[in-house]
Amino acid sequence: MDILLDIMHTFDYDILLHLSQSMRGGVSDTVWTMITWLGNYGALWIAIAVALLFFHKTRRAGIAMLVSLLLSVLVGNVLIKHWIMRPRPFVTHPDLVALFDPGDQWSFPSAHTLSSFAAATALCYYHRLPGAAAYIPAALIAFSRLYACVHYPTDILGGVVIGILCGLLAAWLTDRMIDRTHTIRLRKGA
Repeated sequence: MDILLDIMHTFDYDILLHLSQSMRGGVSDTVWTMITWLGNYGALWIAIAVALLFFHKTRRAGIAMLVSLLLSVLVGNVLIKHWIMRPRPFVTHPDLVALFDPGDQWSFPSAHTLSSFAAATALCYYHRLPGAAAYIPAALIAFSRLYACVHYPTDILGGVVIGILCGLLAAWLTDRMIDRTHTIRLRKGA
């Protein structure tokens, strides 16, 4: 098991070192910082979800996206980060320099990635084409976290997997909640 963990840590470090040595600098730093800001506090996803709430055809997707974001905060930030307590890459490896202050000390899972993939999955559950398109900014936000050296690749991978699961759970919960509300209304009207 220790050998497997050593291989994983080496893999994580090597990728970040390569990114920081070969890609960082200049305008690229500004672009990737702006992309990561889209994921701050789920801002992009909240804006999309709220916009979807205004239309009957997309309301369920908007609700599911908001539920997925709530689940991602609870599962990722409240539970897993404080249970795993994995230090950020720039803390463990002084030769890796963070592009900006990530705001908290724990690395696993990437909350930006988790919330992005949770929201994109919830949207995709109801609307395949827009949902598939939502995975593009989700992936860019995830990569921006690697580029900035504030997460390891396995933090990103964990965020993707947990985010997809949160998105699916949110869609399931949303369907149950709305169907139950609809049934109650029908019973009261009868």
